[in-house]
Amino acid sequence: MEGLKQVAIAVILLILIITVGIGGYMAIEGWGITDAAYMTLITLTTVGFGEIHPLSPVGRHFTMIIIVLGTSFFIYVGGTVVQFMVEGKIQALMGRRKLDKKITRLKGHHIICGYGRIGRVLYHQLMNANTMDIVVIEQSPELVPQMEADAALYISGDAALEENLVRAGIKKAACLVAALATDTDNVFLVLTARQLNPDIFIMARCCYKESKSKLITAGANMVESPYDMGAANMALKLLRPTITNFLELALQDRHKDIQMEEIAIHEDSELVNVMLRDSGIRQRFDLIIIALKTHEGTMLFNPSFETVLQPGDTVIAVGKGANLNGLKAALQP
Repeated sequence: MEGLKQVAIAVILLILIITVGIGGYMAIEGWGITDAAYMTLITLTTVGFGEIHPLSPVGRHFTMIIIVLGTSFFIYVGGTVVQFMVEGKIQALMGRRKLDKKITRLKGHHIICGYGRIGRVLYHQLMNANTMDIVVIEQSPELVPQMEADAALYISGDAALEENLVRAGIKKAACLVAALATDTDNVFLVLTARQLNPDIFIMARCCYKESKSKLITAGANMVESPYDMGAANMALKLLRPTITNFLELALQDRHKDIQMEEIAIHEDSELVNVMLRDSGIRQRFDLIIIALKTHEGTMLFNPSFETVLQPGDTVIAVGKGANLNGLKAALQP
């Protein structure tokens, strides 16, 4: 808006100076409008064609005034253009510096590499959960406006370059998602990321089944194919529409009365070494425990009342969001 205002001012000033020049030559020298306009324009642009008619002393003084006005005008326009360019670069640099400072302060965050169709949907899903910080690395300059519109913390560059991964805080990150366009790019990215942070959890996207083993060998903890998952989801909606509708409500819509959540049990929790029947979870939080994953990795569906809650176990519960938050506070003090 400020730039448009300055352009409008410049146009108005130019029209005003030309009008004054034409009117002045017509009044002082008695010229016609064509001669007056021609003299005004060659004076303003300082092309040095000379006078088209001999000027009177008053006319020469008026011409000097036009020259000063014209020179001042072009200095103003040039200064405005330079200011616009410099301020734009300064604002871009300041904005980039703020982003870098925010990214530097992050710890235990997630890094999404690739902001195409898969990466952007994944970013919004994770942000809607509102439980983690996310940094995006995207190479395509055309996607920068999208990332800025989404208020994403981002780095514009090749995600497979070590310097960009370090800038994204990979050494302090908890998880990296390799969602680049090709399996080859994702394999190289996973190799680089695993070398920079041996402990980070890496999820990788693959397009072809043959690439899954390569990605796991490169260091990915989990490999998913969006195409296989999409086809399986479509099949489930055809075969079990009610179940899939329930899962969508519980997992995706954060505003519904029913939600599903997984909560790890901290060693300092008041419920450690307590049986489910004595935990009071049903009575205190009005929740249903549908499964429990032990710290050894065993999945117990519909665990019995005699099941003992151990540190490192993960409880999978269904209920209202506020009640799930209460259980989380009890299991993770």
